[in-house]
Amino acid sequence: MPRCLTVAPHLAIDDVEHRYRACRDAVERSHWQMVWLVAGSHHVPAVARLTGYSVPWVREIIRRYNASGPDALGDGRAAHRGGNPPLLSPARKDELAAALDGPAPDGGLWTGPKVAAWMAERLGRPIHPQRGWEAVRALGLTLQVPRPRATHADPAAQAAFKKGGSRPRSMR
Repeated sequence: MPRCLTVAPHLAIDDVEHRYRACRDAVERSHWQMVWLVAGSHHVPAVARLTGYSVPWVREIIRRYNASGPDALGDGRAAHRGGNPPLLSPARKDELAAALDGPAPDGGLWTGPKVAAWMAERLGRPIHPQRGWEAVRALGLTLQVPRPRATHADPAAQAAFKKGGSRPRSMR
């Protein structure tokens, strides 16, 4: 008969329970739950049924905790998500904010493609127009475009609509 898997005493069971209940990350929380249940005398198959994970995965989490302690729990993939550095440094962001306070280079309104062209000029490489929009949004700004006017509308029909004469009546 296989021996029962036990939890190394890195933390008291009350501390394990506290970490389980206080954890906000879903993956790490489920790992703490597995450790807490096994530390509380539950067998691995029962913990697997309770948590919805497979028996080998519960064993892996317990082995990982026993070998390396509390730091071994959580989503290990998150540590490898470095991502690319931001396109604009904080100094460049300030420079862009100052540029957006003034008129666009062509005298019109700033748009995402115009901001991307500005960024490409400063960075010395091509920048996709979408990155311009993202840079504007990162500064907390929105693109302001005037509401279009219907220049071909009938003034008499507009006046009638404003008076309420052409609105459909309620079905009540």
